[in-house]
Amino acid sequence: MIVAILLLIAGGGLLVVGAEALVRGASRLAAMFGISPLIIGLTIVAYGTSAPEMAVSIQSSLAGQGDIALGNVIGSNIFNVLVILGLSALAAPLIVAQQLIRLDVPIMIGVSILLFFFSLDGQLQFSDGAILLIGGILYTVFLIYLSRKETNVEVQAEYEQEYGAKPPAKLGWLVNLGLMGLGLATLLWGSRLFISGAVDIARAIGVSQLVIGLTIVAAGTSLPELATSLVATLRGERDIAVGNVIGSNIFNILVVLGVTSMVSGVGVAIPQAVLNFDLPVMVAVAVACVPIFATGNIIARWEGVVFIGYYVAYTIYLLLRAAEHDQLHLFSQIMLVFVIPITVITILTVVIRSLPRPRSSR
Repeated sequence: MIVAILLLIAGGGLLVVGAEALVRGASRLAAMFGISPLIIGLTIVAYGTSAPEMAVSIQSSLAGQGDIALGNVIGSNIFNVLVILGLSALAAPLIVAQQLIRLDVPIMIGVSILLFFFSLDGQLQFSDGAILLIGGILYTVFLIYLSRKETNVEVQAEYEQEYGAKPPAKLGWLVNLGLMGLGLATLLWGSRLFISGAVDIARAIGVSQLVIGLTIVAAGTSLPELATSLVATLRGERDIAVGNVIGSNIFNILVVLGVTSMVSGVGVAIPQAVLNFDLPVMVAVAVACVPIFATGNIIARWEGVVFIGYYVAYTIYLLLRAAEHDQLHLFSQIMLVFVIPITVITILTVVIRSLPRPRSSR
């Protein structure tokens, strides 16, 4: 147990160091090559920090641990929105780009619903995985196309407005690529150490593979996104902070689950408990981003608190369900009757107040 705890600490430290290097290199490349920082966050940073999900899910699927592979993706997507955006908003209110509201968040909702649809028969087949993977490739190509439509002058102006003066050209693209590579390698190493320690602890206390995947493994593989988004927020690079989360969620569904379903040979089984609860929660979390993101194009601190509170409630539910605790029904009723309606009313009130008021005619 002591060794496992030490692995957790060492892995967490490496994640923070790697995140700093990755964000620094990515933001500099965004300015040097005329690519919008938002596109960098949605692609290079998001896909890079999702590499642990890819590695863990494929290895788990090949080892016959499909519950860990599936729980890893679903749990990571829930963790990304509720915890990462929640903590980042607590650190500093997050500005949400219009492209995210109009394009990327709807795509995240769409692929989440598509995954739920594919899961209704209780199995993600090879054909389902192929469709998801093709979707991931098309999404990436489309983002690159969008970035090429922007002029370098526009991107430079955005960079200087958000991040300060343009980085010196003498730093060179090779140095920044090397910095990103070093950061990504450190993230992967740190994630491996963290997951190893977390899984050992979970097994020692007798938790099922599905719960391990939905909680500890999901949180562990999402730590690169957490560290990257927090570092980006504190550095003022908020396009990367938010784009990283949305891009990671899309990548997790389309590419990670797509490839995992294709390489496993027998597909990925969908337990009934996941179909009844965890997948709907993932879809609901994606949908909840729309009113929160659209109100003033900002994620306020109080909204970050709501996100974190819901993740705590979700984790409590998973633990009660795993232990078949007699208080599970009471807890579910409290959430359904009181907490969720109050949250919905609060969000609707904020949305209504944010709508433009008609001018009074005299």
